[in-house]
Amino acid sequence: MSGTDSDTRKEWERNEGGMPRLFSGWRLAHPLGRAADGEPHAYVSAEPGKTLFETIEQSTLPDEQTYVLHRGPTVYVILNVYPYTSGHVMVIPNEGFPSILDLPLSVYDELWATVRMAAVAVKDAFAPHGLNIGFNEGLAGGGSQTDHLHVHVVPRWRADTNFMTSIAEVRILPQTLSQTWQRLRDSWPADLPSSP
Repeated sequence: MSGTDSDTRKEWERNEGGMPRLFSGWRLAHPLGRAADGEPHAYVSAEPGKTLFETIEQSTLPDEQTYVLHRGPTVYVILNVYPYTSGHVMVIPNEGFPSILDLPLSVYDELWATVRMAAVAVKDAFAPHGLNIGFNEGLAGGGSQTDHLHVHVVPRWRADTNFMTSIAEVRILPQTLSQTWQRLRDSWPADLPSSP
């Protein structure tokens, strides 16, 4: 790396979030076709006139390649390929709606019933101490796919915010996405959970 490249990288490290970063080579910039675990995955780009999540849902690729865990009439569930923790899933309407206020009631109802199914599967598969469940609507709300609302279900464990995440901004994932997908698929409930 030349002096100029090195200076540019140091400047980027200082400006991105205001703290230095500890890089792990296979994670650097998440090369196309590689997920956060460094393993190949089905890289899908949004097709013209569709959102990324619509493209994934309508893909002819096998679910084990796109990490789709569940398909319902108006909602599906997928692993996050750049997860916060192992078992991080997203519940997504099949159709791209940018806001919760845009959802038809039938989609809204299935979305939250499926979030509950995802919580059951994640708890059964990983036995976390808790869950983060929520969505980031709009760019100001932190949404990465602002044209297609989605709900995150993230397993959490006591003391899982450790040095690596808090200080070095690096996440440790103890298993590959394929292993996580299989574990969650095996734990997925057969039916929508009934009301308590």
